[in-house]
Amino acid sequence: MGNFSLSFALSILLLHSFALSLMNSSTDKHALISFKNSITYDPYAILSTSWSQNTSVCSWIGVSCGLKHRRVTALNLSGYDLAGTVAPHLGNLSFLRYLDISFNSFTGTLPSELSKLRRLKVMNVGVNSYTGEIPTWLGSLPQLEELYLNNNTFLGWLPSDMCNNTPNIKLLELDFNGLEGHIPSNIWKCKHLEILSLNFNTFSGKIPRAIGNTSMLRVLSLAYNNFTGELPQEISALPILEVLDVFKNLLYGSIPSSIYNISTLTWLEISNNEFSGTLPSHFGNSLLNLEVFLAAINRLSGPIPTSITNASKLTTLDMHSNSFSGSIPYFGSLKLLRRLLLWGNNLSAAEFPSQELTFLSSLTNCRNLQLLDVSFNPLNGILPASFGNLSSSLERIDVSNCNIMGVIPSEISNFSSLLLLDLAINQLGGTIPPAIGKLNQLQGLYLTGNQLVGFIPNDLCQLNHLGELFLSVNMFVGPIPECLGDVKSLRVISLSYNQLNSSIPPKFWTLTDLVILSLSNNNLSGNLSSQLGNLKSITILLLSSNQFSGDIPSLIDEGEIPDGGRFRNFTAQSFSHNLALCGLITFQVPPCHEKHHRSWLKKVMVPLGVLAVIVLIVTLLLIRMSKKKRVTLSVDISPSTAEFRRISYIELERGTSSFSETNLLGRGSFGSVYEAILSDGLRVAVKVFNLDLQGAAKSFDAETTILSNIRHRNLVRVIGCCCNMEFKAIILTYMPNGSLDKWLHSDMYGLDLIQRLKIAIDVAAALEYLHHGHTFPVVHCDIKPSNVLLDQDMTAHLADFGISKLFDGEETVIQTQTVATIGYAAPEFGSEGKVSTNGDVFSFGILMLEMFTGKNPTNDMFDEERGIKEWVREALEQSAVAEIVPHALLSIEDQHFSAMEQCFLSLFELAMKCLVVSAEERINMIEAAAALRKICATLVAGTESHRPRYAFPVSIRNNRV
Repeated sequence: MGNFSLSFALSILLLHSFALSLMNSSTDKHALISFKNSITYDPYAILSTSWSQNTSVCSWIGVSCGLKHRRVTALNLSGYDLAGTVAPHLGNLSFLRYLDISFNSFTGTLPSELSKLRRLKVMNVGVNSYTGEIPTWLGSLPQLEELYLNNNTFLGWLPSDMCNNTPNIKLLELDFNGLEGHIPSNIWKCKHLEILSLNFNTFSGKIPRAIGNTSMLRVLSLAYNNFTGELPQEISALPILEVLDVFKNLLYGSIPSSIYNISTLTWLEISNNEFSGTLPSHFGNSLLNLEVFLAAINRLSGPIPTSITNASKLTTLDMHSNSFSGSIPYFGSLKLLRRLLLWGNNLSAAEFPSQELTFLSSLTNCRNLQLLDVSFNPLNGILPASFGNLSSSLERIDVSNCNIMGVIPSEISNFSSLLLLDLAINQLGGTIPPAIGKLNQLQGLYLTGNQLVGFIPNDLCQLNHLGELFLSVNMFVGPIPECLGDVKSLRVISLSYNQLNSSIPPKFWTLTDLVILSLSNNNLSGNLSSQLGNLKSITILLLSSNQFSGDIPSLIDEGEIPDGGRFRNFTAQSFSHNLALCGLITFQVPPCHEKHHRSWLKKVMVPLGVLAVIVLIVTLLLIRMSKKKRVTLSVDISPSTAEFRRISYIELERGTSSFSETNLLGRGSFGSVYEAILSDGLRVAVKVFNLDLQGAAKSFDAETTILSNIRHRNLVRVIGCCCNMEFKAIILTYMPNGSLDKWLHSDMYGLDLIQRLKIAIDVAAALEYLHHGHTFPVVHCDIKPSNVLLDQDMTAHLADFGISKLFDGEETVIQTQTVATIGYAAPEFGSEGKVSTNGDVFSFGILMLEMFTGKNPTNDMFDEERGIKEWVREALEQSAVAEIVPHALLSIEDQHFSAMEQCFLSLFELAMKCLVVSAEERINMIEAAAALRKICATLVAGTESHRPRYAFPVSIRNNRV
């Protein structure tokens, strides 16, 4: 009887335990179902398909349970693009230890019920759209170790009792919010704190000295705030500190020398403050692990300590825009150095009595050097022959405004990766070495303001990527090389103040993207061509003080003289001998309402020409200086570049085999794209921006801003980004089938008609969403096959939003520079700089012609008189469509020839509606996408009996999600 009673009691206990377990599991399921019901947008159908009432919550996507009690212990829904609010019922998941709902679009506030999660160790709600005051209850989660609130719009102050009630906190990331106030003085009570990241807020006050008592701190990142006062000496007491970043604050005073004794430091960033004083002589003796030292734009002075060369792991040394003086140390022992920026100081470098700049010779040991900028320093020395033996990895060399003498060595041809060479405003003599033509990656050459002589070599014409050529204020003689007109990438040509004595090469008038042409103060002769009017993008044209003759071309009659701005300071003499002018009587020209005859140009008066050129040169120098400052300011993260997933540089470096050529997928206007395998095994594409290129940082900002605001199955999906002061990269979904360009123009690949139609529909759907399906219209600005990527199913995804425009209710903007791809840009973009959705429609029309004729718009068979549009129009008018379609796509032997020919006819007619010259008269992408789907449906109906030969999609309806 006793055994029976004991068995019965145990059975009751087990049944009670089982019932309690079921009740608790029911509680978890109810909490999650409530969370699901608060979701208003689930683009990947994660919750709607996986979270079923009929299955255990432990099998749901994103949910993990404990083995013993089968209670929910982790909820990870990061990066699923979910939208909605967070249901307070989540607070009932009493066993929850890990909560990650980052990289979504949640709004509202965090419910106070989450304070009941007493077992929670990790809470990540970063990269959403939460608002309101930062919750005070966050400081009452006793087990919390990691808290991520970054990239939201939280306001208010940090809870003062956070370190009292969350003693185990290890990571506190609050970047990109609107937080203000001070760092709590009791921060030292966070004894286990390892990472404190408060970047991009409005914190103020002094950095508390108590920070030195957080002995486990590895990362202290306070950039882009309003901290004031001096840097606390107590920071040097942090024994394992690796990163100290106080970029762009209001800090002042001397930097405590003891900070340079922290041997664990790998990153030290103090730029854009008001620090003063000198660097200690022992700098570098203890910083044996330092990789990055950024101290630009301060008030530091004195010599650069030679001991800095003991920091042998340095990869970046940026000390520009200070008041450093003395000689530049020999950096040859810094074999890992990649970026050296010392411009804008008072440094010297000449070695007496030879006067050679021997510090440059020491840099020949730095074989990884990519950027060298020592401009605006009084170096006062001779450029050594060894200059040409610097690293072949160099992409930018700027030694302008340094009073350098000597000649340009022919060894300069070794710079196979060089993108920019600036030796302007020096005393260089001799000729331009012909070897310069081997710099086939060069985009900018600046030699203005030297004493160079001889002919301008034809070798410059081999620089097929050259965008800016500055050779003014030298002593060049002879003709302008006619072949420069073949360098279609040129945007700026400045040859003023030389002794050139030819006519202007006729090919110059074919450089339709030219923005600046400065030829003044030479001995040029001949007539001005009527084709001068072809330069639709020109903003500065200087031809004064030459010996031109004949009439001024009618397309550039001077017309009315403005009476505002700088014109108020000009005298009548400035406009004499230009009888076609009209304006105010003070300028001694006819009033504009009277008719007057066009005169032929005797000469443009020297005072105006000289003034214009001087203004141009000074302006360009100021622009160069401001560009340098903008580059410095833009290499850090900006609010629009929120991370979508935290991916470190080290992870990318490993995943790309140190960005090796074998992982290179391609190169673009602002950088390179690599294939990478992340630490979790995910294969991705990494778009690395070359920050030395003008516009690269802006392109990064534009692309991340656009991609963080749009979602569509036919747009490339951004996974995350890696961003710091010297590196910017976007991580994108890997597209195993590459770009449409290779499928259209490679013998190794091929697409049939249906596949091409499917891709055209995909691109049209993407543009339809960008133009009409988003809160504000997005203009892509660069539609072309290389920006259409294909996934494993050959679904097309529109990519590369680096020059896109996100409109805020406006329909049109004016672009000051032509940046779209030649052949695809709408006519109003090149002639007027107008950017609108209509321009994308035009580019899509060109894309359609290329897809269905197989001809690139820049094919040699086309010219200015007869482009791809005119070629197709002629075929339509002559009912000869079959003659312009590749034989592989349309053959008379095909049993469905008639239906397919009609399909091509409809496609070309649709393209012509996209290519109407008047932007306002073009169809929009809603109409274009609908027409394409109708063409597809008609073709499928006409070939239905033999459909298996095509890989046609199941649905051709609107692909918008």
